[in-house]
Amino acid sequence: MRTETQPQAAKNAVLRINARAWGISTGLLVGLSIFLATNALIRKGGPNGGQHLRLLSIYFPGYTVTFVGSLIGFVYGFVLGYGLGRVIGVVYNRTAGL
Repeated sequence: MRTETQPQAAKNAVLRINARAWGISTGLLVGLSIFLATNALIRKGGPNGGQHLRLLSIYFPGYTVTFVGSLIGFVYGFVLGYGLGRVIGVVYNRTAGL
């Protein structure tokens, strides 16, 4: 059994990433990005407003370039970002041996 000195234990505690916090922050970042991009395109308007962003409906069923669609996109983006952030946190902690 490996015992740690107090300075080493403090160092490990500081270096360790909180995977849940990374998941929440990444989820909010991705979700808000989709929400803001959709609403910016709605505000801009035009005949082909959001034709590229509309392609997200292939991966996110129910998503459209409307305000309700931006809310749906936020939820999908949050879930996707949360999973990605969580994986980053877990992989980092295991790789760093913490």
